[in-house]
Amino acid sequence: MQSPLGFGELVLLSIAGLIAFFGAWSLAAVVGLAPPQFLPPPWIVAAKFVELTREPFVGYTLQQHLLSSFLRFGMGFGLGALIGVPLGLAMGWFRWLDGIVSPLFDALRFVAPIAWVPFAALWFGTGIGGPVLVIFTGAFPPCVINAYRGARYVDPLHIEAALTLGANHWQIITEVLLPASVPSIVAGLRVSAGLAWQSLIGAELIVASSGIGYLLVKGQASISTSIVMSGMIAIGIVGFAIDALLQQLEARIHRRRGRG
Repeated sequence: MQSPLGFGELVLLSIAGLIAFFGAWSLAAVVGLAPPQFLPPPWIVAAKFVELTREPFVGYTLQQHLLSSFLRFGMGFGLGALIGVPLGLAMGWFRWLDGIVSPLFDALRFVAPIAWVPFAALWFGTGIGGPVLVIFTGAFPPCVINAYRGARYVDPLHIEAALTLGANHWQIITEVLLPASVPSIVAGLRVSAGLAWQSLIGAELIVASSGIGYLLVKGQASISTSIVMSGMIAIGIVGFAIDALLQQLEARIHRRRGRG
């Protein structure tokens, strides 16, 4: 296996990749590979992106659409983590709970979050409950799985020591399993956040009256590819920022544990 790239090399390669991408996009637009209405050049999309931050589209500016989406994301992702992590830890400790929950969980986790959209629309319409439910279905499984795996792979000597000192179930979960499982839990939160953000956009395409997914739908209805692309760029930027923050948190935890 080759040695890891240095920071400078990684930056240069990333810049080269971006230049190649935008160069190919610009060339395709200039030579007329597709009509300008369907393949606008990057500078037209950039101008539309700036315009959307200043002028409302379907009632809101781009920032307001993003804020609406992020609030839904926060609720669905937070709910998934708040329920999923404790449940995963408890399943890792209580075998009887693992036996009860695992069959149903293993069946439901293979239902794609987007498949819950019709159900959410029937129950909640275009209210906030629908997108939050869809986001939750995307965020919940990784939280459970990684917390469960973290709890199951805790050093048995630590558990035996806690039992010898008279620790009860609650103390073992909160003072032994939880601290030892933090790296696995944070890795699960990173996966969970990515799936939650993707699930949010899918939900807003159908069961929302604001948000970045709603902007995409209205842009498509207006036959404005530049608006659709601007929304996609905003989705990518926010998703990248969320993942980068969690990646930094994960790296810091590993460094503090002497693994970095």
